[in-house]
Amino acid sequence: MKKILAFGGSSSRNSINKQLAVYAANLFKNTSIEVLDLNDYDMPVFSVDREKENGIHPLAQDFYDKMGRADFIVLSLAEHNGAYSAAFKNILDWASRINAKTFQQKPMLLLTTSPGARGGSSVLDIASKRFPFQGADLKGSFSLPSFHDNFKDGKIVNSELEQALKEIVSNINL
Repeated sequence: MKKILAFGGSSSRNSINKQLAVYAANLFKNTSIEVLDLNDYDMPVFSVDREKENGIHPLAQDFYDKMGRADFIVLSLAEHNGAYSAAFKNILDWASRINAKTFQQKPMLLLTTSPGARGGSSVLDIASKRFPFQGADLKGSFSLPSFHDNFKDGKIVNSELEQALKEIVSNINL
């Protein structure tokens, strides 16, 4: 059985991106899913001085190790001012000091959503271009616009958007 690591790139306790990541991860059959919460990886803001004084933060090592043990990553990024959330970027900065190929060549489904009509498309564009350089093997990407209109009771309610995501998932061979 393949192991999926699913998480939202947000520190919001009610992260809509975490909800989307969990939903998408559950579309894969015959898998086990581990859901991460970025709040469990609250670290000081990365700086080379902190790293020099204290070494790699143990939570960064734990995050990196969890990615290494996964067979597949489902990540849904929050968009803050057009880019990654500060919480996600900080974890990424710390983990990249362990290995610049932070995602360790793991296959990944990259998602994003937001309350707005563009669904986080700016951060999806940034990540789609950047993550392969950081060791992500992107197998698909999907943006869910207008989250509160299109996602209710734990699922996508817009049939066209639901079908689009299901088609992406069906084309990924786990």
